[in-house]
Amino acid sequence: MDEKMPLGLMFAIIDRAFKKKVDKKIQDMELTPVQFRVLGEISHLESKGVEEINQRDLEKVEKITHPAMTGIIQRLESKGFIICTPSPRDKRYKKISCTDKTTDIHKMIDIMDEQLLAELCQGLSQEEIDTYVRITKHIIKNINFEP
Repeated sequence: MDEKMPLGLMFAIIDRAFKKKVDKKIQDMELTPVQFRVLGEISHLESKGVEEINQRDLEKVEKITHPAMTGIIQRLESKGFIICTPSPRDKRYKKISCTDKTTDIHKMIDIMDEQLLAELCQGLSQEEIDTYVRITKHIIKNINFEP
């Protein structure tokens, strides 16, 4: 590798490689990467005991506009991955829930992330991987992105 490669380009290469590997793994599910992330977020929030998830919550977490999230939710619902019902708390919103087939998809995402990280970090020690993760979390904190 060119040692004078700009850091931004290195980040971009890692990002593209990670996305490509995720795309390949979710291809059979007929989901886009964004749909997969949103579905994973719904599953994760449900597993934490969040009683009601609505579109606005997902827009904030995923940093996606209202019209874009509307389309994502409609496609996930039409594919049978989620169910939207009127909110018992606020009739202006719809409560979004996973279906039986996607309830624990966040666990699959966690496993996939671990496998991809291990694959991309081949040849690094566990200490080096832990350091990379710690530094990455710190950089994300510095850019004011709350995961």
